[in-house]
Amino acid sequence: MLKAYSSLTKTGIIVFALLAALAGYAVSYDVHGLSSHFDMMEPILLLFGLYLVAAGSFAINQAQEWRIDACMRRTENRPIPRGLLKPWQAYGLGVSFCVIGLVFLYALGPLPCALAAITVFLYNGVYTLWWKRHVTFGAVPGAIPGAMPVVIGYSVNTVNIFDPACVYLFLVLFLWQMPHFWALAIRYREDYESGGVPVLPVSLGVSKTLYHIGLYTFAYVGVAMMAPLFLKANVFYLLFVVPISLKVLWEFTKYFKADAARGWLSFFIWTNFSLIIYLSVPVVDKWIYWFVNA
Repeated sequence: MLKAYSSLTKTGIIVFALLAALAGYAVSYDVHGLSSHFDMMEPILLLFGLYLVAAGSFAINQAQEWRIDACMRRTENRPIPRGLLKPWQAYGLGVSFCVIGLVFLYALGPLPCALAAITVFLYNGVYTLWWKRHVTFGAVPGAIPGAMPVVIGYSVNTVNIFDPACVYLFLVLFLWQMPHFWALAIRYREDYESGGVPVLPVSLGVSKTLYHIGLYTFAYVGVAMMAPLFLKANVFYLLFVVPISLKVLWEFTKYFKADAARGWLSFFIWTNFSLIIYLSVPVVDKWIYWFVNA
């Protein structure tokens, strides 16, 4: 049952969401007041609340899409298509988790709670029911709710969610999703075709999909390289962001030249690893700089 629960709530994706939220929280934190007002309950409430909201949203998503999942080899073994759960059970669990999670986030302030509620609406109400099923480029607006965890974390410490630092973190998480998702969509193109999902490789073909992956990969790496324009960047930016960016571009070049016939896994892994670097380096640079100069 634990494996079924993990599959229903997409635990692997939630880990990325929680890391992103922590990055937003840490970057927005006023380190100068660290000794006077740091409350350990804040990050705990953030992680617990966001976990419940994300897990609930994913459970609702699988209840909404179980018929599509049953048609795709990659997803046919999820709990609902396998008959381990009924759709109404997933709906019940999902709604309960979302409500409880929003209550925890409200304890941090109305803004984190409101942003999380908007995220659930965009993901389950708009992306799942319309963008994904009817729009070839649905992954692009669908990346908005996917990038919201970092904004939710940022909003715990300030209402100024349009600060350059928050904009940077949002853009990195937003732009990363297109190369990540479309590389998977190429790999499992036949599955998506069987499920009737008009993803880019199904609608426009592999070659055009690679072209668009390239556009978003260069934009993604470009934003990361311009991090000093958005926030304080120090030695860790030079040590990690710059070389990782070059590595991602190199992996894409190999993937593109092979016309997606090989190299997808290496590109996929390095793109995911780069996201961790891009989100964590601003945190490390900020906090290390403060400790050194405190």
